[in-house]
Amino acid sequence: MAYRPNPPQGWLKTNLKYYKHGGSWAWILHRLTGLGLTAYIYLHIYALTSLTQGEKAFDEEMKLFSTPFFKLLEWALFSLVLFHAFNGVRIILVDWANGARYHKKVLAVVYVLAVVLFVGMGYLIFREPITNLFASIR
Repeated sequence: MAYRPNPPQGWLKTNLKYYKHGGSWAWILHRLTGLGLTAYIYLHIYALTSLTQGEKAFDEEMKLFSTPFFKLLEWALFSLVLFHAFNGVRIILVDWANGARYHKKVLAVVYVLAVVLFVGMGYLIFREPITNLFASIR
């Protein structure tokens, strides 16, 4: 019987069938957060171009960025930075000396620290809007 190779499959379909474990999810999320941070840098530089249009244009843009929607985006940006940085440290620890033996424990610590800091930053970002909301209800 002649050998018949499987028909070519797309990259996405092949990778979606792949068994995902903690390390592979960390790998995928590290790349996605890197892309997100790269996109943010370009948006940030674009937003700063309003400085060339004078103080009033810049102040108007900053007023827009202080809305609750942009506060939510700021929190999302913090989550990207947080995960990317902590996972980068985890990668260094796993690659350094004999760290691969402890990679699951290190990954768990990274996730716990990231969640604690994420919630803490959410409190700092949304403390004032939530306080103002409840003050207006009284």
